[in-house]
Amino acid sequence: MAEEKQIPSDEYERELTTDLDEETPDKPKGLPLHTKIFIGLLVGAIGGLIVNRMLGGSDPRVVWTVENLTRPVGQLFLNSLLMIVIPLVFSSLVVGIAGIGDIRRLGRIGFKSFAYTLILSAISVGIGLSLANLIQPGKKLSPETALQLKEKFSSGAKETVESTLKAKEAEKDSPLMSFVKTIVPSNIFNSISTGTPQMLHVMFYALIVGIAITLLSANITNPFVSLMESVFAISSKIIDLIMKFAPYAVACLIFNNVAQFGFELLQSLAWFVGTVLLGLSLHFFGVYSLSVAILSKINPIEFFKRLRTVIVTAFSTSSSNATLPTALRVSHENLGVPKEINSFVLTVGATANQNGTALYEGVTVLFLAQLAGVELTLTQQLMVVYLAILGGIGTAGVPAGSIPFIVAILVMINVDPALIAIILGVDRILDMCRTTLNVIGDITAATYVARSEGFELLKVKEDAGIG
Repeated sequence: MAEEKQIPSDEYERELTTDLDEETPDKPKGLPLHTKIFIGLLVGAIGGLIVNRMLGGSDPRVVWTVENLTRPVGQLFLNSLLMIVIPLVFSSLVVGIAGIGDIRRLGRIGFKSFAYTLILSAISVGIGLSLANLIQPGKKLSPETALQLKEKFSSGAKETVESTLKAKEAEKDSPLMSFVKTIVPSNIFNSISTGTPQMLHVMFYALIVGIAITLLSANITNPFVSLMESVFAISSKIIDLIMKFAPYAVACLIFNNVAQFGFELLQSLAWFVGTVLLGLSLHFFGVYSLSVAILSKINPIEFFKRLRTVIVTAFSTSSSNATLPTALRVSHENLGVPKEINSFVLTVGATANQNGTALYEGVTVLFLAQLAGVELTLTQQLMVVYLAILGGIGTAGVPAGSIPFIVAILVMINVDPALIAIILGVDRILDMCRTTLNVIGDITAATYVARSEGFELLKVKEDAGIG
């Protein structure tokens, strides 16, 4: 009788499993989750396109269906994922740091993660600005089209612009004081009780708690670490339940955009969309492939193949935070990244390592500046690079999280912030693409750190083609 493959008994083991595929021990009986989500994407896109062509995006029946049926379903899915992010991030970081144990090793892993993030973010912004200067998408959009788009989406942009400007006016702090307030919470409960939780505050607090654990004896800290392990396992279980609903929610999320806007909007902003997608593709397939091949010693094709579920989940949810649970599990089971490194690098990376967001912000700022007829000097473009890197670190890992930051940059370089309305219609589809880049970037960082710490990745080497 053939010996059955045993599922490891650790915090990743769950009775009700997410239907992953690839190399995970819990092979699904039917279609794997990434296939179901992809089918949901196709159904939503095709259904939305048919409705848009037959009725038009402004038809009352379409508006009613979106506002009363499909949008609430999609938002229910996103809110359900986001509601579990705080306990997941906190418990994951604490358990990860406690697992590392040695404060010196923690410092080494943290430095490697930060250096990797900084370098790759700079490369991503450099790619974006180079393409924006080369293609100059802002000069290819006619003033008439720009005016129509601005009028169409001005109501959606007004609230974002006003809130950003008010926050900027109220902020009189020095750069160092702003940095302190961004990173260190004065009241952690206030940080998690806002509509958009301050994830950097949560991570800093978890980091301090984790460091304190490593400096105390095990008999004192074991009960708390066990509690955090239970919180992490419960959070993962909840995520598994939510992800069963993903294919249907994804169909609704895609339907909302396509039914109302169709693909004409993409055509009118084709140069801008094309520039962003080209930059994201170069970074995704070029920079990441070189990184995993040279630094992580993994075959890039095998790397991307084993992350199919993560890629589709990130693309469909447009949220690094919502994709974090899937990324944690898949990178551990499919790539062999140790859980203590996973918990630290991926959890911090969900907010602090956003290469795709940095690239997008750079291209968008230059596009809108070109559209407004504002020629940015080399010094101003270098400032955009600096600000976009900071934006990649500080932007919330939720849908459309980069929009307020772009508004703030536009104000700094004297470009009318109301122009942000022009790109709001296509922001969602580009958000899906850049979120995918963000999440995979976190995993490339985790594989690099794990390899540099001497861990063996891809347990079956022949699968990866690396000797």
